[in-house]
Amino acid sequence: MEKIKIHGVMMDNVTMDEALEYVIGRLDRTGTAKLYTPNSEIMMQAQRDPELKDILNQADLLIADGAGVVLASRILERPLKEKVSGVDLVERILEYTNNRPASFFIFGARPGVAEKAAENIMTQYPKAQIRGWRHGYFNSDEEDTIIDSINESGADILLVGLGAPKQEKWIHKNAHRLNCKVAMGIGGSIDVLAGTATLAPEFMRRAGLEWLFRLVKEPRRLPRMMDLPRFILLSVKRRFRPKKDS
Repeated sequence: MEKIKIHGVMMDNVTMDEALEYVIGRLDRTGTAKLYTPNSEIMMQAQRDPELKDILNQADLLIADGAGVVLASRILERPLKEKVSGVDLVERILEYTNNRPASFFIFGARPGVAEKAAENIMTQYPKAQIRGWRHGYFNSDEEDTIIDSINESGADILLVGLGAPKQEKWIHKNAHRLNCKVAMGIGGSIDVLAGTATLAPEFMRRAGLEWLFRLVKEPRRLPRMMDLPRFILLSVKRRFRPKKDS
């Protein structure tokens, strides 16, 4: 797959269909593929956190979850094909279970949310096998037990919603201990699947205005969301004053 460098982070230049094809293909291979879905906020975190940047660059599939990342690629004249949002990719994978069986373990969100997401998935996608779930609140002493539960479930795909950068660092640290075929960081998608959070209307998503919808719903996110204009400004600056790792 073609790689596009955006501020030192090597993004995979794929469409939604190509990302889905990659995930399905991994189900017949050995090892655990690490899949992350950075948006503009995570990309800016990676500028401040060299460990996170290194982890993103060691992903097996790194897709642009956000119009801001795609816009940055165009500003830098290295255009990504399209936005591939994590929640949309998860739904495409679930839909694909009508053609090819796959099993899942849901790990993350608040107590009760992963269970509700599992119930909704089993109702909407009856051929998707949910092998287990676990909320995302734990301490280091519980980590071995969590990994044992995931492995004993026999799930093909692990959906991890611990928030960034915790989920990326957890997957990177533990991938060698996991038996699943794909470990995917999906942020708040578990809440969407559970119905405890809503996506922006389709017209806002197409227009790249998801950030505005989230800001109206959760004004407390404003300090974090300032990373979006910072990311675009950084891209403009590096377009005209490029650095080696840009």
